Amino acid sequence: MTDRAGGGPTRRQLGRGLTALGGALILAPLPAASAAPDADESNGDAHGHPTLRHGSAERAGLLPAHLRQLVTDAEAFLGPSPKYPWYAGAVLLAGRGGTVALHHPIGKAVRYSAYDEKTDTAVEFPADQQIAMAKDTVFDLASVSKLFTSILAVQQIERGELELEGKVASYLPDFGGAGKQDITIRQLLTHTSGFRAWIPLYSAPTYEEKLQLIWKETPLNPPGTRYLYSDLNLISLQLVLEKITGHALDALLRSEITDPLGMRRTRFNPPASWRPKTAATEDARKPWSGLDRGLVWGEVHDENAYSLGGVAGHAGVFSTAWDLAVLGRTLLNGGVYGRARILEPESVELMFTDFNTAFPGDEHGLGFELYQHWYMGAMATPRTAGHTGFTGTSLVLDPTTDSFLIVLGNSVHPVRSWRSGSAPRVAAANNLARAVPVRPARGRTAWFSGMATATSATLTLPALDLGAGGRLRCALWWDTEPQADALFLESSTDGGTTWRPVPFTTARHGEAAQDHPAGSVTGWSGRVWHRLSADLPETRQLVLRWRYATDRLYVGRGVYVDAQRVADDDRVVFDEARPADAARIEAVGWTAAKN
Repeated sequence: MTDRAGGGPTRRQLGRGLTALGGALILAPLPAASAAPDADESNGDAHGHPTLRHGSAERAGLLPAHLRQLVTDAEAFLGPSPKYPWYAGAVLLAGRGGTVALHHPIGKAVRYSAYDEKTDTAVEFPADQQIAMAKDTVFDLASVSKLFTSILAVQQIERGELELEGKVASYLPDFGGAGKQDITIRQLLTHTSGFRAWIPLYSAPTYEEKLQLIWKETPLNPPGTRYLYSDLNLISLQLVLEKITGHALDALLRSEITDPLGMRRTRFNPPASWRPKTAATEDARKPWSGLDRGLVWGEVHDENAYSLGGVAGHAGVFSTAWDLAVLGRTLLNGGVYGRARILEPESVELMFTDFNTAFPGDEHGLGFELYQHWYMGAMATPRTAGHTGFTGTSLVLDPTTDSFLIVLGNSVHPVRSWRSGSAPRVAAANNLARAVPVRPARGRTAWFSGMATATSATLTLPALDLGAGGRLRCALWWDTEPQADALFLESSTDGGTTWRPVPFTTARHGEAAQDHPAGSVTGWSGRVWHRLSADLPETRQLVLRWRYATDRLYVGRGVYVDAQRVADDDRVVFDEARPADAARIEAVGWTAAKN
């Protein structure tokens, strides 16, 4: 069941448009995770790959105030969001390097016994039968399960048993009918096969008849011509894996991932003994559910996965926040955790590399979604990988900062229609992104634009007399939602009545300068400071301002400006290092921040 149907659209679907990959890929390994702040040999293996332990925000290189705000904001969604609670409860986990700096449960794992559709209200269990969330609460991961299937596939690619560009029909001859003969393994992993989002496999009474529905399914689009997220891709991949290995998917999960990594609370079809520690999901009844099942608790929520016996490539894995953090840490480590290696670094890189360059806004590695602000919030970069689940789950990994975020909520409890969008995921990601400090380029503070949506923040320098023209030099750091949010450098010669763009160039260490003829930047700058230079005209009473404009939906980490200095041929006209000059800067929405 696709989580997008219940929540966030892609940037492309929002009308913010930004050549499919072909041939050989030349890949560099992920940055060494051992370079993370405060990682040490006591918290990792002999090669410096960090393993996880709880620790302080400071040890993780994070700002504690923003982690506290992460919890505060998450708790707000236990109330009307905007009409109903987004979830009955959640487990939040965030960290950096080998340190889990936040691991916090909120709300209830089990609160409601039923949903009354006539009154659109929930029936609560008696107070003594409700179950509070705990750090080790087990969740139905829904579509986050796709990541496990994808990892299993990439393992087989690594071992030479599966070809990334191989046709699915070469492994499953029955698959090749109805126009599917050219669909490749890569297209299954990147949702470019042409399959529609889902079909009701649960309507077929036998397993063989369910397979016939897949064999007879005709793609909506020619393979490789469009991105369309589909459960059928990962169900088909499951069938390929089971065929080439001779093992069922649940056995592969256990032998290839969970046992080696010590993920003892991760599996398909949890035993009945886990039920008291498992978050309940939906009062599943028609017409909102495909099946009449009553309260689903301890069994997979997804109807198709349920009809497949609880083991499916697209849904069905149950896990805890800690176990998911172990998986995330393994991938950020380049495929290794402690003494266990489940993937080579080059294979992990395939999961963090965008194969969907032909479909801007739908960036996708093998299995992982990339650069999706709709749930990654300000953690989103071209390298940020993650996935969501329809039940209210999500995992986000940012190799750039070596940070990870897990939000596990039971947002379909008591009914799927109560939650909308991905606001809690975005809020949590924004707070974790803000918790990763940005050190000023010079001195103790830099000007920070903030991270507010639907705003226009301005930072205005005092009027300058440039008798012979001049040049602005400063340091600039930016990370904005591409195209939707931007920073503008503007000038006025009439006291601010009219403003014109000021072209500038930026350069980062070791790279050639880039021109910005429109006087603006948007997107991701690489999380490093850039040197900015702008030529200014010969004029009197020239006013310069920075304007940071955001839309109402999502934001990036924001913009920092530091060490601003304007000089003409023989004198310094303005230097914010001089207290008198700095005092004349007018800031609306910008603040002088230490990080």
